[in-house]
Amino acid sequence: MITGGFAKSQAGLIWAIILGLFFLQGRAVFGQAAAQPVPATNRVSNTEPQVIPLWEHGAPGAFGDSAADRPAVTLYLPSGPGRIGTGTAVIIAPGGSYQGLATAYEGIQEAYWFNAMGVTALVLQYRLGPRYHHPIELGDAQRAIRLVRARAREWNVEPNRIGMMGFSAGGHLASTTGTHFDTGKPDAPDLIDRLSSRPDFLILGYPVISMQPSLAHARSLRNLLGENPDPKLVDDLSNELRVRPDTPPAFLFHTANDQVVSVENSIAFYRALIKAKVPAEMHIFESGPHGFGMGQTDASLAMWPTLLANWMRGRGLLSPATPQNATR
Repeated sequence: MITGGFAKSQAGLIWAIILGLFFLQGRAVFGQAAAQPVPATNRVSNTEPQVIPLWEHGAPGAFGDSAADRPAVTLYLPSGPGRIGTGTAVIIAPGGSYQGLATAYEGIQEAYWFNAMGVTALVLQYRLGPRYHHPIELGDAQRAIRLVRARAREWNVEPNRIGMMGFSAGGHLASTTGTHFDTGKPDAPDLIDRLSSRPDFLILGYPVISMQPSLAHARSLRNLLGENPDPKLVDDLSNELRVRPDTPPAFLFHTANDQVVSVENSIAFYRALIKAKVPAEMHIFESGPHGFGMGQTDASLAMWPTLLANWMRGRGLLSPATPQNATR
């Protein structure tokens, strides 16, 4: 995904700070339905965002020990006076063509928005091309899902209410976790690896889905798979071809005139979900640029958070969590 340069990143960071201030005061920024606190039994403590490495003693396959070689999640817990948690968590994979991470407007903003509804959010820092190729990125995302399951009680999260969200190339990574997962390795020395890597739901914003030449975003494909990838690998990571009945329910949004990642990516995935009888909801907006994030500058695009909140509410993801994980 094209990040739009330094100015756009700075603007995104400013928006993230503004949104964080609003959300921590419990104000409805993107529509009353989307930002109202949801009653729950889980109370979580106030805390600043915390960076947590995915592997404590170095990531497998790492080429070095720089920040780019150390995948992590930044944890955002619901906080503020009277703020309560629902037991739902969302891991957010920013876009950036598998070469960068647009965290400011495809991560931080959304994390504060989720927190306002009592949802725990984690922004994923995954390893990137051209230094790293598949399956490293998928391994980082799967590890994040397992990590949240492993620490679910600590973070007041229900282990069956962990979603994966992604934008653009991050949407490809999120959809890959939903079509390439395992139930864990029962005999793994690392207890975290014994847990399932299947997300319980997917949220995909203007996602890259396919690696097929007719749909692929060329830059994302090259950064993920390198030059001249094996056709079998191209097919395997064309996620519209990998949907099964046990693929998680999904919410998708895109714009019809996206000039960077064709809307046909979302349409192909949605059709595959429906064919497999997987619950899905898709919203295609008439017009808007790629990489619009929360859509603050467009009243129409700014509706997707409300639509998402309604979808999550309808699936019970914003309802009170069961009491066994409650902090007393």
